[in-house]
Amino acid sequence: MKTIKIAGVSEHFNLPWHLCLENGEFEEAGIDLQWTDVPEGTGKMCQMLRNGETDIAVILSEGIVKDITAGNPSKIVQIYVESPLIWGIHMDAKSKYQTLSDLENTKVAISRMGSGSHLMAIVNAQNEGWNTTNLQFEIVNTIDGAVEALSNGKADYFMWEKFMTKPLVDNGTFRRVADCPTPWPCFVIAVRNEMLEKYPQTITLILEIINATTAEFKDIPSINRTLAERYNQKTEDINQWLSQTKWSQKNITSETLNKIQNQLFELSLIDKKSTFAEIVHCF
Repeated sequence: MKTIKIAGVSEHFNLPWHLCLENGEFEEAGIDLQWTDVPEGTGKMCQMLRNGETDIAVILSEGIVKDITAGNPSKIVQIYVESPLIWGIHMDAKSKYQTLSDLENTKVAISRMGSGSHLMAIVNAQNEGWNTTNLQFEIVNTIDGAVEALSNGKADYFMWEKFMTKPLVDNGTFRRVADCPTPWPCFVIAVRNEMLEKYPQTITLILEIINATTAEFKDIPSINRTLAERYNQKTEDINQWLSQTKWSQKNITSETLNKIQNQLFELSLIDKKSTFAEIVHCF
């Protein structure tokens, strides 16, 4: 049995992986798939891929594209979630700031440099016509770190997936002032080049198993209640999230990759654009 390490955020998007693991589907195929939750998000997973701490990452598109152009020896093998990620823009519930425009030239909490929360803060600033070079960052690692930083004034706002942070809005910890959707599919599956060279058939089999589940995921009986219970969500919020979330079973296109690279380049987040073949692996 081949042991393959995989990493992802502990969020509702990744329940299909856990259902496949719990049902023993990878095991039946002769694969010991070992999942690691990474609360720090994309920046940490990029580091894990570089260090060989994980073989596969379910990771934000813009983060892994940026890191591959900077030398991460991995490739995108598939889009995992086709729909955009809806980033909520949050401040402490007691913050003196009231609107999104109030946040110009304030400090943003991010999980780490190169993370989605970092890159999307810059995208949001550009969307609002702010000077992106004026952005200040406070590294907080996790959502818990963001709660602390916003409550003690070390940072002024924090961007994270709006449904995962909604319990903190509902209980009066955060106030959400706006949303910022990604202008591209949000999650992709990235694999270290070494694994693609050594075990291409195993990686293909893993994708076949997860794709069979994501294709039928919304049709699983009471899946909304399962998601709500596992991720501490209200069923009505999960219903809304499910209605706007679309999983994918296809690879990224050159058009989508160009869109991501063009925006990263425009924002000076990458200093060169890589070719499709340098970033994407096609089986």
